Amino acid sequence: MDLKQHLLDSDFTNSLADASLFIHGSGSHLIYVLVYVDDIIVTGTHSRTIDAVLTAFSDRFSIKDPVDLHYFLGIEVSRSKRGMHLMQRKYIHDLLLKTNMSDAKLVSTPLSTTPKLTLTSGAPLADPSQYRSVVGSLQYLSFTRPDLSYAVSRLSQFMHRPTQDHWQAAKRVLRYLAGTSTHGIYLHASSPNSLHCFSTSPVKLHGFSDADWAGDTDDYISTNGYVIYLGRNPISWSSKKQSGVARSSTEAEYRAVAKTTAELCWLSSLYSELRIQLPSALVIYCDNIGATYLCANPVFHS
Repeated sequence: MDLKQHLLDSDFTNSLADASLFIHGSGSHLIYVLVYVDDIIVTGTHSRTIDAVLTAFSDRFSIKDPVDLHYFLGIEVSRSKRGMHLMQRKYIHDLLLKTNMSDAKLVSTPLSTTPKLTLTSGAPLADPSQYRSVVGSLQYLSFTRPDLSYAVSRLSQFMHRPTQDHWQAAKRVLRYLAGTSTHGIYLHASSPNSLHCFSTSPVKLHGFSDADWAGDTDDYISTNGYVIYLGRNPISWSSKKQSGVARSSTEAEYRAVAKTTAELCWLSSLYSELRIQLPSALVIYCDNIGATYLCANPVFHS
C-alpha cells in the first residue's frame, strides 16, 4: 500500500484492468510499472524518464541496483534486437531434479491421445501428495508453455482422486519437458503489425477459438480452447472445461467463442489504458459454421 500510494502521488494511475499495473503518461512519454509484492518491472518509451522513476524509488525505498530484465517470477528473459524470448528453463530443471526425472526417456508429445484418461482408470495412489505437487508445478509452468495447456488442464481434473494411470500421464509430461526445457514464447520486436503506441496503423489483435464437443467420457462436458495473438505474438491462451453439458457441437463452439470474446474484451480494455491503438472490431476465428452463424444472429443468443 505504501508503494501504491507513492506511485499515485507521482502522478501514476492504477490500471482498472490489472490492479498490479501503474501507468504514467505525459505527451509522448509513457512509463509502465508492473508490481508483484517486491518484484517490480519498470519500462517505458524514454530511458531518461525511466531513470527518473528509478531514482525516485531509491529515494523513498530500499531497492537493489536496477538491472536489465533477465529473470522475473521464475520466468527467464533473453533479449536481442529481434525480440524477447520468455522461458522457464531453470524452473523445469528444478522440477525434474525434484521428481528424479532428469534422465528420463524423452517423448515428443506431452499427452497420449489414446487411451483417454478417465476418473476410474487405474488403481488409486496410496499417497497422492506427489501427484498434486507435480500438477501444481505444471500449472505455473504453463504461463510460458501453451503446448502444455490441455495436458495440465486434464491432469488437474483428477487431483481429488489420482490413480496410477494419472501419475504415469503426469510423468509423461515431465519426460516431454526434459527434451523441451528451452521452449517458450518469443515476442518479436517488430512485425507487419508491430507494437507502436503512437503508430498510425492499429495493432492487430485476433484470437482462435475451438471446442472438443463432449470430449470427457466421464461427464460429457466439452473443453474450451483459445489462443490470442497480438500481431504474430501469442499473448493469452487457455484450455478449460465448460460449466455444463452442451447439447450440440454448435453450442459447444459458441460457448468457446464467448469465452474468447470475454478475454479479447479484457485485453482491449487493458490496451486502451496502455494507450495502444486497436481496431474497433476485433477478430475471432472459429471452425464451426453453425457457431459462426449464431454469433452473427442478433436474436437467437439465449
